[in-house]
Amino acid sequence: MMDKPKVVVAEVIAAAGIEALERACTVDNAAGVERADLLLRLRDADGLVVRSATQVDVELLASAPKLSVVGRAGVGVDNIDLKAATAQGVLVVNAPTANTISAAEHAMALILSQARNVARADAVLRSGTWDRTSFQGVELHGKTLGILGMGRIGSLVAERARAFGMNLIGYDPFVSPDIANRLGVQIVEDVSDLYAVADFITVHLPKTRETESMLDADAFSSMKPGVRIVNTSRGGIIVEEDLAEAVRNGHVAGAGLDVFAVEPLTASPLFELPQVVLTPHLGASTVEAQDKAGTDVATAVAAALSGELVLSAVNVDLGREVSPEIRAYLPLVENLARVFVGIAKGLPAVVTLRMEGRIAEFPATPLRLAALKGALSEASTDTVSYVNASSIAEDHGIQIVEEKAKDARDFVSLVQLSGTFNGQPVSVSGTITRKGPVFVEIQGLELELPMHRNLLMVRNQDAPGLIGRVGTFLGDLNVNISDMVVGRMPGTGEAAMMGVATDTVVTDAQVEALRKLDGIITARFVHLPDV
Repeated sequence: MMDKPKVVVAEVIAAAGIEALERACTVDNAAGVERADLLLRLRDADGLVVRSATQVDVELLASAPKLSVVGRAGVGVDNIDLKAATAQGVLVVNAPTANTISAAEHAMALILSQARNVARADAVLRSGTWDRTSFQGVELHGKTLGILGMGRIGSLVAERARAFGMNLIGYDPFVSPDIANRLGVQIVEDVSDLYAVADFITVHLPKTRETESMLDADAFSSMKPGVRIVNTSRGGIIVEEDLAEAVRNGHVAGAGLDVFAVEPLTASPLFELPQVVLTPHLGASTVEAQDKAGTDVATAVAAALSGELVLSAVNVDLGREVSPEIRAYLPLVENLARVFVGIAKGLPAVVTLRMEGRIAEFPATPLRLAALKGALSEASTDTVSYVNASSIAEDHGIQIVEEKAKDARDFVSLVQLSGTFNGQPVSVSGTITRKGPVFVEIQGLELELPMHRNLLMVRNQDAPGLIGRVGTFLGDLNVNISDMVVGRMPGTGEAAMMGVATDTVVTDAQVEALRKLDGIITARFVHLPDV
């Protein structure tokens, strides 16, 4: 029995997350240890789970040669060097939906606090003063809420604000107007149109080159006088000094901030302004969000260590969302690629990935990555993962050409890899049946061979006695055959192929001896480790 992969948990996550990891992994709970101790623990680690405090930098990655996945129990990955992780073939996953509800609710809490002066009234009452006249607020009903960023959290805020009777206007260059309309949000193309009419503005944007310092003095001056601003997304999007000045001069009536350019925040001009409510990055600080972050990232890390392509991968470009149909075909395509290289005894510079039937309706990017991962793992000495497969292929001058066809002959879906190596054409095809993944064509020869861990592919003359000859040869070597199928070249009668599944590995020397038998044209053995 293989040892469970080792996962180091560098920071405190929910107990439910630890329990989820322990079902599939050996967990080294290193929360609170010094960095030097952490680096030592990572020497034989397969996975690492962090929150926001652990810096996953070049030094840490270099200390973990076996590391294949880093899981961030939360959304942001600012503390992880994605470029270095990708170069090392380390998958980075997060928990992108764990805190969405909590963050949306916290944004609403700050909006309400702004509308009704909750924090200021609380402080004055606690000081011993009963003052009902100084904290007159405003209703949310009928006010216009400007939403910067209509992703998951922004959309949830829109739903909640609509329940308060607010008018909703949004800015997001990447959101479909149809989706926004279903939420009751009017989308504007120019953010200045939002600034001009919004009574409240809530920020739900990632921090990028385009959004950093987006809300500065010029932006504040173009906003409707008396606007109130809330940010629960990322620090650095609002220029805090400019916001403080806009509040002092009365153009901005108040603000509620949960995130800051520098955290922890220990000094700020905002501290002097009672109209501003500040919370210490509490958007995800609920029992429910912490449980979901821990369990979501644990599930993603365990899945990655089992060889799955994880949807929450941060440093793998999958294009659109991966469908269940595509996910089912990933291991099939990876193993097709291994067999392809085994037959060719090398990897052509150009490989054609052909998708036929229903599978052709979906984006090919995940299948292309699976083909590269399988082919490069078989053909090179590099450690190949879904993360670095494209960059390694580029370094080796390997190109995948994609083809699609609506019809898949006798199958619902079919995937074929083909190319030419050393002047010889090579092709393998496969599909998924009720029996599981099967080869349906190898080198133009039709057969239906279920995928096995150890596969011996023998091309032979189509003549009597060849099957028995191969069986006797393997029996003499004490190699047990667990399955065998035979295929023919349609309409020729000149060549046939045996696909032989064996219980043990057939060595190179044994394959070479098999090739010398009368009637054997060629033989190849391929080990598929993930079957």
